[in-house]
Amino acid sequence: MAYSEKVMELLEKRLTRQLATYLHVCVHCGVCAESCHYSKSTGESDMVPPYKTDFLRKIYKGKYDLLGSKFPGWFGGVKEVDEEMLKKMVDHAFGACTMCRRCTVNCPMGIDTGMIIRTTRGILTELGLTPAGLQATIDAHMETGNNMAVSKEDFIDTLEWMEEELQEDVDDPNAKIPIDKKGARLIYTFNPREPKYHPLSIKAAAKIFYAAGEDWTVSTDSWDVTNYALFSGDDKKARHIADNLISAARKLEVKEIVMAECGHGYRAFRWEGENWLGKTYDIPVRGFVEVMAEYIREGRIKLDPAKNPDPVTYHDPCNQARNGGILDEPRYILSQAVMDYREMTPNGQDNFCCGGGGGMLSMSEFAKRRLAASKVKAEQVKATGASIVGTSCHNCLDGLAEGCKHHGVNVKITNLVELVANAIVLPEKE
Repeated sequence: MAYSEKVMELLEKRLTRQLATYLHVCVHCGVCAESCHYSKSTGESDMVPPYKTDFLRKIYKGKYDLLGSKFPGWFGGVKEVDEEMLKKMVDHAFGACTMCRRCTVNCPMGIDTGMIIRTTRGILTELGLTPAGLQATIDAHMETGNNMAVSKEDFIDTLEWMEEELQEDVDDPNAKIPIDKKGARLIYTFNPREPKYHPLSIKAAAKIFYAAGEDWTVSTDSWDVTNYALFSGDDKKARHIADNLISAARKLEVKEIVMAECGHGYRAFRWEGENWLGKTYDIPVRGFVEVMAEYIREGRIKLDPAKNPDPVTYHDPCNQARNGGILDEPRYILSQAVMDYREMTPNGQDNFCCGGGGGMLSMSEFAKRRLAASKVKAEQVKATGASIVGTSCHNCLDGLAEGCKHHGVNVKITNLVELVANAIVLPEKE
């Protein structure tokens, strides 16, 4: 009873005609059950999408639906939200859905389950019920400017180290990773996983820019491509993070913002950021996948696919493909960068989630369920016979690596940037 009034108030604040429609029209047909990797992998009835969204649907009906509010027991309404119900909401909204939206693509009613789940998460977040790991990741970003709390000094040291590695790799002492260069054509972002654990991805991107003769820079004010507030449903913090990134780009007077390979980071800034900020960007935004494809098409970089001879398949990150529209570019890149490309089935818009999205990797309490739900993805990978899985998202890298290992599928997981950098043919020096 103590929570009821607050939950109703928070729902009213977030309620739109679009959300109300989604909460009204579900007919519980069950078509979405086969589209959800949780439901398909585990076979558990409470893993189907309508079960996960019914918590918010019942609260909505108890407040707004004519029959649900007058006869809640008969028409699926809830008038009182107790602690037990909130625990179940946390368990299913945070712990049993990555908001990948595959169910939305397959829903005959067009219901956006991801939107309902994110609204549920936003309400729980305002009640202080965000899982600790996810909240800590957001807090680190708010306090330090990146979600892994990498200091400015360590970030610059890593960039300088990778610049030395780049110069050795391309045999050119003038090769640079430009820092805070005002007036550069584009600004490039990173996932904190790169300076923290995988700096060679930074070198790979720098090598591509070098080969393309690009005029680029990196900002020390704001360089983190991620925005985990997308996952918690906290629009205020999501807006703050997006504003920091666009402000850093404006400060350096660049012509374009290029997002590193991060599925949710691309979606959050490219497609959601303007909604959070309430205005359109004055600087165009693209993902690095789009830029790499352009370099290849225009002949700005030359690739030798023989440098990547092993069989490669591609995993479409949900937030970049299904929720961001980047489908053809990675396949074009791989057609030029590797010798043996094998398509995954299903793929593209209908590809299954890796299991690491929705902030799931940061919430250790749900790890066992996450790994169980990764079975369908591991089986997809295994069926290709590929020894390398390319993808364009750091969460997918970890999600795929853990899921495939858990289900006994021995493959290497890598970002597209590293496959492209490995295949680059530099012009011979005179």
